Amino acid sequence: MEVDGILVAAHELKEPLATLRQLAFAFDGMSESNEIIRDKMVSVSDRAIRQVNDLLRLRRLECEMPEMEPMAVRPVCDAVMRELEYLFQYNKRELFIKYIGKEQLAYANRDLLFSVVYNFLLNAMHYTGDETRAELMVRPVKDKVRIAIRDFGPALPMDVWKEMRRGWVEKPTSIAMRPGSSGLGLFIASKFSKYMNAEVGAVRHRDGTSFYVDLMKSQQMRLL
Repeated sequence: MEVDGILVAAHELKEPLATLRQLAFAFDGMSESNEIIRDKMVSVSDRAIRQVNDLLRLRRLECEMPEMEPMAVRPVCDAVMRELEYLFQYNKRELFIKYIGKEQLAYANRDLLFSVVYNFLLNAMHYTGDETRAELMVRPVKDKVRIAIRDFGPALPMDVWKEMRRGWVEKPTSIAMRPGSSGLGLFIASKFSKYMNAEVGAVRHRDGTSFYVDLMKSQQMRLL
């Protein structure tokens, strides 16, 4: 019932968010400073609409399983990086990416994987301090392909870390020491990962947190 309430709110929010986005585009002949404000409005609307769509997708996934296929994860990560690059630059955050080893195919759903990486990176952008960086790394870990996003923000609270270690976030909750977070992005990422039979987790560092998703290698699926 709690998730149902979130979905009802998502339906109600989608139309006004789309309207706000269109109104921002309607302004013309503005000064340079006002154009920056308009771009910011569009960017915020786009991110909010994406999360609303992700919440609505959760309901559909309860009725139909996502289509899975072997895929290269690096192009997905590159696409997320391109979409969020402007946001990182606007907020004076640096974003680095590192691919270790040869490209290996993972068994996943592209749309769900995009949202998982997107939400982890958006989380890192919010919790990385001014003039600091976030890092995305893709590497093999035993029989899995791991995508890890590292931030350098405040420590992740123990209760949230335990939920991530268990493999999913039960519900969106506020995260102490990480202002502006409802935990919605982590909730979405953990749910989508579960539907892909992938594992999520978090590592607490002295100077931040790494969130990761482990995807099954496609050759392992063929053997099974």
